[in-house]
Amino acid sequence: MGETGAPKAVSAQAVAGGHFRYFDFVMAAFVTVLLLSNLIGAAKLSTVAGFTFGAGILFFPLGYVIGDVLTEVYGYARARRCVWAGFGAMLFMAVMSWVVVSLPPAEGWKGQAAYEAVFGATPRIVFASLLAFWAGEFANSFVLAKMKVWTEGRHLWTRTIGSTVVGQGVDSLIFYPLAFLGVWEDWQVATVMVTNWAMKVGWEAVLTPVTYAVVGWLKRREGVDVYDRGTDFTPFSAKV
Repeated sequence: MGETGAPKAVSAQAVAGGHFRYFDFVMAAFVTVLLLSNLIGAAKLSTVAGFTFGAGILFFPLGYVIGDVLTEVYGYARARRCVWAGFGAMLFMAVMSWVVVSLPPAEGWKGQAAYEAVFGATPRIVFASLLAFWAGEFANSFVLAKMKVWTEGRHLWTRTIGSTVVGQGVDSLIFYPLAFLGVWEDWQVATVMVTNWAMKVGWEAVLTPVTYAVVGWLKRREGVDVYDRGTDFTPFSAKV
């Protein structure tokens, strides 16, 4: 693998266990965006031009874009491996945040309240976030992989946007009710859920030219174009 000419269409089984030049970097980018968008952006609300939103929404959809790239270029099995890596990283982040916030502050240290405000997410929200990410990312990858076979690799934009509509829909339908029903009014949960879903899908559409460029470059550099024909789509595996 690694020819710089036109990529060769191959089945996922043909590259099982193979080595790719850039897969590790794309995987690292996926996990990095996932962690930072949840760690830095999740706790802040911002208002721009009269519209209030969670700051993390500006960057969290990049995780879905990279997830699309992973499935489109490397196939479902490798994307599945990245989802599990991201899930494990998020779980560790949640545990570490809980431990750090729970430790008694030293006498004279004034940062405890700030730490609790930024990192002190409730167990309910942490659980909702983990479950929503896991289900949404797998739905996204599954739909894109299946659509690639159905479309015979044509019309990439239909796959990236279509899979995001489904994946972000699953994510939102799980996260907001689990995290906020009974805390917010029902209409508030529904409004935020639909609004954030639409914004995330919109971001995916806006970034379509970037996705095309990255996918095309990676396919040429890796020398293959992976199709998930005969793939085992169970999410409960990390095998490639």
